[in-house]
Amino acid sequence: QVQLVESGGGAVQAGGSLRLSCAASGRTTSSYAMGWFRQAPGKEREFVAAISWSGGITYYSDSVRGRFAISRDNAKNTVYLQMNSLKPEDTAVYYCAADLDTIATMGEEYDYWGQGTQVTVSS
Repeated sequence: QVQLVESGGGAVQAGGSLRLSCAASGRTTSSYAMGWFRQAPGKEREFVAAISWSGGITYYSDSVRGRFAISRDNAKNTVYLQMNSLKPEDTAVYYCAADLDTIATMGEEYDYWGQGTQVTVSS
């Protein structure tokens, strides 16, 4: 079992930055791919970013590429999402997830999920 806890969400004005963290406990995360997803009110969950277990491969959605950066520190069992140049459309609950197999962009591929952290961007 892997438990995931997100933190770092909050309210920020457009153009601002936030850094989300996802701390894992239980089994080590060093062999898991990790991903970030988000869900806005009334919308379906969408993929944001993912990182391989080594950190050597990263994927981003078109909507965040160039503004967000995913990274991980396996020694700390933590994954990060640095979010810059935030826009009101980035407002959502952000979830981190762990994939036992390989890096993926589909939520169905992930095995463990955190409880989410709210990000609100005002114009």
